[in-house]
Amino acid sequence: MKRAVLAAAVFMAPLVVSADPLPSWATSDSKDQIIAFVDAVTDPHSTEYVTPAERIAVFDNDGTLWAEQPVYFQLTFAMDRLAEMAEADPSTLSTPTLKAAAQGDLNAIVEGGHDALIEVLNASHSGLSVEEFQASVSKWLGTARHPDTGLPYDQMTYQPMVELLRYLRDEGFRTYIVSGGGLHFMRVFAEDAYGIPPEQVLGTYTGTTYETSDGKPTILKAPGIAFVDDKEGKPINIERTIGRRPILAGGNSDGDFAMLEWTTAGHGPRLAILVHHTDAEREWAYDRESPIGKLVDGLDKGPDLGWVIVDMAQDWDRIYTGAN
Repeated sequence: MKRAVLAAAVFMAPLVVSADPLPSWATSDSKDQIIAFVDAVTDPHSTEYVTPAERIAVFDNDGTLWAEQPVYFQLTFAMDRLAEMAEADPSTLSTPTLKAAAQGDLNAIVEGGHDALIEVLNASHSGLSVEEFQASVSKWLGTARHPDTGLPYDQMTYQPMVELLRYLRDEGFRTYIVSGGGLHFMRVFAEDAYGIPPEQVLGTYTGTTYETSDGKPTILKAPGIAFVDDKEGKPINIERTIGRRPILAGGNSDGDFAMLEWTTAGHGPRLAILVHHTDAEREWAYDRESPIGKLVDGLDKGPDLGWVIVDMAQDWDRIYTGAN
C-alpha cells in the first residue's frame, strides 16, 4: 500500500524542467559550448571544477555588451556635451576642432586623428569633479537617443550578453568590465545595465587631482589620458587591479585579442567568447575593414585557439534589451 501511494505521488508530482539560462540565444554550438563550460567548472564532481574564488569573467563593453556603431557612444556624449557647453559660453569652442565637434561633424574628428580626439575629450571631460562629470553622463543617458535605432543608448545593450552575465553570477562567477571606454563614463550605467558594480569596472582613465575647496575635498578630472585600457593594456590592468587571471573572457575586436589570449593561456579550463557582428538587418555587419571594432586576428587565430566565435545573426534570437 505504501509503495502504491509513493508511486502515485511521484507520478502526480509536477515535472521539474530546468529554465533556459540563455533564452535569447538560439540553439547553437556557441550556446552549447558556453553552458557546457559553466557546467564543468561549477560541478564539484567534475575534473574541471573551479573554486568560486577563481571564477573570474571579464568582458569588453563597446561592441561586446552594447553597440558601438556608427561611433563609440562616449564620443557622441563628448560632442553633445561640447554643444551644450557652447550654448552657455560660446568661447568654449576655441578651435576649429571643437567647433566641428559641437556641430556633430564626426568626419572632422576622424580626419584630425588622435590629437583631435584628445582635444575633444579634454574639453568635454576635464575640469569637473568626478561627481559633476558623472551627473552630466547620467543626464545625457536620460535624454539622448541613437540616430539609427531611436533607442536610449543604455537600452542598446545586448540582451543575450546581459543574460550571460546574469547566468555566470548565478553560477558563482564575479563579472567585470574591462574596456577601452572611459572608467568614469561606464561606471554611471554599468550596475543598472549589467548588474556590474562600479568597483568591478576597469577602463581608460584620465589623470585626477585631489583638491579642497571651501573645506570640501574633491577629486577633479584632469586633462590628458593616464592609462589606455586597450590591447595589451587590458591584461596588464586586470593583473594590476583584479590580481587573478580570469577563466572566461569576452570581446569583439582586435583590441580585445590580448585579453582573450592571456585568459586562455592559463592552466585549467578556460573559455574565450568573441562576438562577431554579422547581422546587417538587426544591427551592423562589420569586421576586417571597419575603423570601429576592427576584427582580424580574432577571426584568423581564434578558432585554432578554441575560442567560441559568436555569429550574431545566427546565434542570437534577440539583439537589444530595449527592443523586441
